[in-house]
Amino acid sequence: MTTQKPISEQQMSQMQIKSKNSGVISNYNESPLLRDDKDDEISRSALAVFRAKEEEIEKRKMEVRDKVHAHLGRAEEATKRLAEIREELEALTDPMRKEVSIVRKRIDTVNRELKPLGLSCQKKEREYKEALEAFNDKSKEKAQLVSKLVELVGESEKLRMKKLEELSRNIETLP
Repeated sequence: MTTQKPISEQQMSQMQIKSKNSGVISNYNESPLLRDDKDDEISRSALAVFRAKEEEIEKRKMEVRDKVHAHLGRAEEATKRLAEIREELEALTDPMRKEVSIVRKRIDTVNRELKPLGLSCQKKEREYKEALEAFNDKSKEKAQLVSKLVELVGESEKLRMKKLEELSRNIETLP
């Protein structure tokens, strides 16, 4: 198939005007057979121009289609890459979420266990302080009593010694 140069619309309209003018002029000078040949030639020329334009349109159409397919291909690749990136992001965050969730649940559980233990500790600490205070009070009381006992024992010994000395003097004074 030979490709012809596309003929502009201006050239085509000029050819049609010429053919009309030549047809009018040829009416006087030429026979109808010659006029039919010229009309056929002009028709073939117009048909060739039309075919050339159709081929050009088809060629451009194919170019645009190829560009669209190329863009669609790139868009599909970009979509696939974005989907892969999203999957990687979700894979990265999922284990962390699970671990965080597990740790938070464990914290809540320990916190629930810790509250009664804290209350028990406070209660026992209060009891301990009360017991310690009672112990210290009793220790002081004991120390006071021991010191009183030591004093009383000391006094008792003195009194007994005095009595013994008195008795001993009384015995010596006996004839």
